Amino acid sequence: MSQTRERVMSRDEMQAVLERVMRLKNADRLAASLSSSWTGNTRFAANQMSTSGSVENTQLGVTAWFENRRAGVSTNDFSDTGLEAAVRKAEALAKISPADPEDMPLLGPQTYQPVPAYFDRTATSTAEDRARAAMSALELARKAGDLETAGFLIVNAFSQAIANSAGLFAYHRTTGDTYTVTVRTKDGTGAGWAGADNADWAKLDFTKVAQRAIEKARASRNPVAIEPGRYTVILEAQAVGDLVQLLGGGFGGGPLSARSADEGRSPFTKEGGGNKIGEKVVDERVTLISDPQDPDLLGQPFDGEGFPLGRQAWIENGVLKKLAYTRFWAQKQGKQPTGSSSTIKLLGGATTQEEMVRSTDRGVLVTRLWYLRQVDPRTVLYTGLTRDGTFLIEGGKVSRAIKNFRFNESPLFMLNNLETLGPTERLAGAEGGGDIVMPPIKVRDFNFTSLSDAV
Repeated sequence: MSQTRERVMSRDEMQAVLERVMRLKNADRLAASLSSSWTGNTRFAANQMSTSGSVENTQLGVTAWFENRRAGVSTNDFSDTGLEAAVRKAEALAKISPADPEDMPLLGPQTYQPVPAYFDRTATSTAEDRARAAMSALELARKAGDLETAGFLIVNAFSQAIANSAGLFAYHRTTGDTYTVTVRTKDGTGAGWAGADNADWAKLDFTKVAQRAIEKARASRNPVAIEPGRYTVILEAQAVGDLVQLLGGGFGGGPLSARSADEGRSPFTKEGGGNKIGEKVVDERVTLISDPQDPDLLGQPFDGEGFPLGRQAWIENGVLKKLAYTRFWAQKQGKQPTGSSSTIKLLGGATTQEEMVRSTDRGVLVTRLWYLRQVDPRTVLYTGLTRDGTFLIEGGKVSRAIKNFRFNESPLFMLNNLETLGPTERLAGAEGGGDIVMPPIKVRDFNFTSLSDAV
């Protein structure tokens, strides 16, 4: 597509569309959300480039209320006829919708702290740029001769605006780059994975990602079986994020939801009623935050209702400091709402992963986790599998590749068994999505329950 125009809608363009929508209001209340996105993607597999493409999409959602009855419709027809049809349809459906007992009034005008998450060098990147990045992995694998590589590079630009009939208007735009590489040995016994994510194209080191995946694949050849059980484990940052992000769950209905805790459905429910705010819940070195302004996170500064999002310390020095309150639950409980954040960061430490290995007499090094499924919501207990590089540590050194494990573990149990934390990094490819920053950690008594023959 042409590089002479923006790939997503500007603030002025979005505001103009939403003002046209608001002028069509016949309902008691009207709200609209407008999104504009461009995505470019490149895939490769079996040491060959396979696909490259791009998608542009613009979508408008309109919600209408009559008293506490509401309904929404979506459209991508921004003609006068198309906008009016969407508003009228939403209003007609709202009149016949059931009453919502948790309905809240619309937010009026809000103040937002801008987040500089949009980078022109990302938004203007081309298919040729992506192909050159992918070749960093393909050339290395082809040269090696005994490896096969596959990967996915996705680049995007996104803008969103929200407006309502109470006078609210919010706008944010962002860019993103996510690069993941999987390498398999041709004998079928070894696999390695690496990934990177950043809003700024210039900050991704594509060659480094490919080299890391290749090193993992080579080192993981011919794994041996060791007995399942409780081990001292070093989890790379990706594996930490796979588990720790489960505490958030979008904060609307996850373990850190105030409503879940108050209603007895959370590990933060207090015996006899209420929640555990103010109590120590994990190791005192653990601080877990959300912060769209954090330069490592760069999240959207408002949620789906247009509620402003700022820094929230959920757990600080091991103590549960805050739970996530929706506007309805905050009003019911006499608290301040927090909004719903998609950013999560576990503050790190100064111990490198190499130092963690050297300090371990016998343990397991885990690259990442996958296929996580919930076992017990009251303890945030999950089961899943290790993947793409699991290794035995003996005498302060990585001694051999081992077969993958199934585990049963809770991020809360894990963070109570903490030994050391490393420097943080932004993650790519986490199962739950969102903006996630985690450190590698060393923990004791990680619970491996059985072996898996999958590579």
